[in-house]
Amino acid sequence: MKKLHIVNTEEVIRGDATDVYFIRTESILKNTHQARNVCMEIFLKSFPSSEYRWGIFAGLEEVLILLEGRPVKVRALPEGSVFFARTPVVSIEGNYLDFGGLETAILGCLCQASGIATRASRARVAAGTKGLFSFGARRMHPSIAPMVERAAYIGGCDGVATVAGARLIGEKPVGTIPHALILQIGDTVEATKAFDSVISNDVPRVALIDTFQDEKFEAIRVAQALGKRLSAVRLDTPGSRRGNFKEILREVRWELDIRGFEHVKLFVSGGLDEYTILELKDVVDSFGVGTRMSSAASLDFSMDIVEIDGKPIAKRGKESGRKSLMRCRECMRDYVVPYGKVKTCDCGRATSDILETVMENGRLLKKLPSAQEVRTHSMDELEMLTRDKDPKDILNVKPV
Repeated sequence: MKKLHIVNTEEVIRGDATDVYFIRTESILKNTHQARNVCMEIFLKSFPSSEYRWGIFAGLEEVLILLEGRPVKVRALPEGSVFFARTPVVSIEGNYLDFGGLETAILGCLCQASGIATRASRARVAAGTKGLFSFGARRMHPSIAPMVERAAYIGGCDGVATVAGARLIGEKPVGTIPHALILQIGDTVEATKAFDSVISNDVPRVALIDTFQDEKFEAIRVAQALGKRLSAVRLDTPGSRRGNFKEILREVRWELDIRGFEHVKLFVSGGLDEYTILELKDVVDSFGVGTRMSSAASLDFSMDIVEIDGKPIAKRGKESGRKSLMRCRECMRDYVVPYGKVKTCDCGRATSDILETVMENGRLLKKLPSAQEVRTHSMDELEMLTRDKDPKDILNVKPV
């Protein structure tokens, strides 16, 4: 049987996913006996959009998997941390030949996962306490679906849709009813009743109400048919038929409430991003975000030598020497200083270095946190960042 067009973990570690010029560099250094001990730092010069002011750091676990067993030292931000442009997120020290050839893979792990986690965090800020779920795996290659789902979860999603993604984060997959089921059964109510009769009772009953008829009347029909067993109705109305989508949602809410179905929540999906979430969240209870999250712009991290054999050196445009990243926990302000230097925040409070030594001589210094623990850290950091601030200001939304 032919295989999907992917490389597995062993092939990545072997260097099959490496840019060829790194392979040639290794060959030259070996043959000329000029390999050096280096310190390389990873940082982001700028975000992909002027509206971005912060990121959520993700992908570190995979980087450490690639580096485990190699004689290197790694200092890094805890995965799930808030970070800002022009600050180091990872520092790797060792002989260049022991890890330099993995630069392509290391950056790939961090750039895409952090991009997805960052977009998810923006959706989280917009949604506030409302439900937020990752529905975007179908927009990416299936082999990376678990990575996509994990990054979205770390960034703020409450749940993910794919079986493998949910298994990776240690949660149950979430989902509603597809149009395919309703089309084949031929009626929204009958499809929802079939779901109710077959699927385990611990799965919420969420009826999709935009397949055949007006959403208001379909909502009334399924609510009357299932009563208290109906948890929510989902609107995935295509853009060509939405009109004023918020008014459609208000109408559905009114018709359900006036008939005593206040317990039935409104779930919305289809073409959502942080801006539409902001617009709809006073009517909607939960959001399923797909394309805008899974296809989030990768963050353009770079990995550069900043020190050779203990001496500071870097290419033009980069600051040489190992660094500490000092943060004031009260105002979430970061300062980049020479390694080991102390810095007092402009607010007068002390700062602390948030780059932690996580690997020494290729050995992990502590057990990697679970996805739930990483998400908890991420949400704590996001809470500190957004505390007492308007979501529109945090998301840098320009007034219309």
